[in-house]
Amino acid sequence: MTHLFEPTQAGELALANRIVMAPLTRNRAPGAIPTPLMAEYYAQRASAGLIISEATAISHQGQGYADVPGLYGPEQLDGWKRVTQAVHQAGGQIVVQLWHVGRISHTSLQPDDRAPVAPSALRAQAKTVLIKNGQPEFVDTSQPRALEAEELPALVHTYQAAARNAVETAGFDGVEIHAANGYLLDQFLKDGSNHRSDDYGGRIANRCRLTLEVTRAIADAIGGGRTGIRLSPVTPANDSHDSHPQALFEHLVRELAALHLAFVHVIEGATAGPRSLEDRPFDYGELRRSYRQAGGKGAWMVNNGYDQALAERALAEGADLVAFGRPFIANPDLVRRFREGAALNPLDATTLYGGGAHGYTDYPALS
Repeated sequence: MTHLFEPTQAGELALANRIVMAPLTRNRAPGAIPTPLMAEYYAQRASAGLIISEATAISHQGQGYADVPGLYGPEQLDGWKRVTQAVHQAGGQIVVQLWHVGRISHTSLQPDDRAPVAPSALRAQAKTVLIKNGQPEFVDTSQPRALEAEELPALVHTYQAAARNAVETAGFDGVEIHAANGYLLDQFLKDGSNHRSDDYGGRIANRCRLTLEVTRAIADAIGGGRTGIRLSPVTPANDSHDSHPQALFEHLVRELAALHLAFVHVIEGATAGPRSLEDRPFDYGELRRSYRQAGGKGAWMVNNGYDQALAERALAEGADLVAFGRPFIANPDLVRRFREGAALNPLDATTLYGGGAHGYTDYPALS
């Protein structure tokens, strides 16, 4: 039987164990530049088999929250290089999550106060975070404009360039494409946010087109074995919904199977909420079978509300990796605590977004 502490392979990534630190937005990168404090934070958690960084904007246009990091300027790449070096020196591996928020943004965060972009000009019933006087403030997202078809090849190139810079300049071991939680690629995937009538809207194959073009471009640039993707079939996060998610995501993973990815990362249920939703039933086992039957070899990563016992059961049922989010915030030595059956530190939710070292790098490890 497979256990959490066994080593495994995810594409080209040789992982010391099957425990993954999930991406966690912490809003501690003023000017979108990673800080030395962030390097300390990630290095503290390097015992994870793999760290997935907090979501990181591929461009200024892709920014949707205050004080989140980017990958589109030399200072940002230098800041991330300090982070990756610290993680590697601590014996860990880290990939960066590539992010374009699409319509989940505010004009004050966009270049020249312009409108955010989206597949269709539909405003999300959602909030974003601004930092005012050092404190997070939740505000309504702004009205977006629809991307023109002529803009999409440049967008794909921006994703590809960010992936190449992440690996070749910033020193990441790979990337995770953020195609979940109601952000841009997820907005194109789902018919609740994609009302286009061109080749990127309408039927399922068209709505999957942009995500597949982005994934192929990144795999071409850095290798499929260093490329992962994150999906959230039924989460309501950020006003996300689709009328037929099972058919949509089974089609998508069958297409992804041919790209020889390192991993497929699936959020089960509502992000940071219930693992199953009565009004949005979904068969995750069938999703994995669709991927495997199409020849997909990448590691299958599950996420959302897992504790150690549930994680071991998921591995026994066919998962390869289990991602943990908030437990890693309060427990930098989560792997050791699981191994030794030690109690977990409680989480201080008031320090999740914005601030300094308190609630970030000062959670105690076991002595």
